[in-house]
Amino acid sequence: MKAISSAVLVILTSIVTSDAFAYQSQQAQQSQQGQQSQQPQAPRKDSGTPPVPPPPSQSAGPRPDSAGRPELHQRYPRYKIGANDVMDLTFRYTPEFNQEVTVQPDGYIQLKGLPADVHAQGLTVVELTNNLQKAYSSILHDPVINVVLKDFDKPYFIAGGFVGKPGKYDLRGTTTASQAIAIAGGFADGAKNSQVVLFRRYSDEWMETKVLDLKTVLKGKNVNEDTVLQPGDMLFVPKSTFAKIEKFLPRTSIGSFFSSPIP
Repeated sequence: MKAISSAVLVILTSIVTSDAFAYQSQQAQQSQQGQQSQQPQAPRKDSGTPPVPPPPSQSAGPRPDSAGRPELHQRYPRYKIGANDVMDLTFRYTPEFNQEVTVQPDGYIQLKGLPADVHAQGLTVVELTNNLQKAYSSILHDPVINVVLKDFDKPYFIAGGFVGKPGKYDLRGTTTASQAIAIAGGFADGAKNSQVVLFRRYSDEWMETKVLDLKTVLKGKNVNEDTVLQPGDMLFVPKSTFAKIEKFLPRTSIGSFFSSPIP
């Protein structure tokens, strides 16, 4: 009986001891993990490979060039062929195909030796030359064609509204909106030069409008508002609010209004 009691005591003691040891091991492991999480991570060694840069942004706006400067839109656009333009076509190796063509109202030109017309309106001279060489390749071997504009509409702009001399003017060289207003006689009395409207047509269906604050431009500020004109642009200068109500005010009231001293 004493032997059985001793055996049972030994088993219970071993169980209690093993449980205590397991509990201490678990506490020690948790404590070690907590210390590791609080310690700052060591910096990674440089592998020598430079980091891969992020992909370029797809947001709107001009992209910078290699020097970090923003790319600008083409400032001197090439002339686009229009209706009723007259051109001389000369063929270097086959002069019998030399001809003078006129752009029809629908934008096409009739060509000697080709069964179908070729569209020319809206193209530059270089673009039309490439198209003609492709078209004549069906009957000629490597044709060399030279296209020369003989008669065409001169580039122009229109100034309307409250300007000195509204009308249509030749667009010669680089001309900004403020320069165009000066060519048209400047702002007339009662003009609202802070809200000049620029109309720019891209096609028969699409036209862009932009409001220009030329008042600040004339003061030497915000020169980006002074947009460079393109052929066919129209500037409209509206009437100022005071000019709209001026005719309803007595002349004596207007004079006393301007002559009264500022308190």
